[in-house]
Amino acid sequence: VQLVESGGGLVQPGGSLRLSCAGSGFTVSTYVMRWYRQAPGKERELVAGISSVSDRTDYADSVKGRFTISRDNAKNTVYLQMNSLKPEDTAVYYCNVRVYWGQGTQVTVSS
Repeated sequence: VQLVESGGGLVQPGGSLRLSCAGSGFTVSTYVMRWYRQAPGKERELVAGISSVSDRTDYADSVKGRFTISRDNAKNTVYLQMNSLKPEDTAVYYCNVRVYWGQGTQVTVSS
């Protein structure tokens, strides 16, 4: 199993980014997929998840209405669309399935 995140970067407050998580060695449509983030000096926190059944999604209260998790089964990839970004969204974002983690991608929101 391998997860490879991409799409992070530096963005101004109010801007948008789309993170990608490409899976290999398994099929993303058959598992719950999650995005976590970890800011400096803070614990890793769950940001969003998408179920394997009916594509039900769940979000942390801090990102509801701004972030959208989705899945492209043909590409075996999960996405996190992040809009209206705030400085407090600055963190390393990780993709997760079961006990497996990607390497993370840095998101920095700053003017």
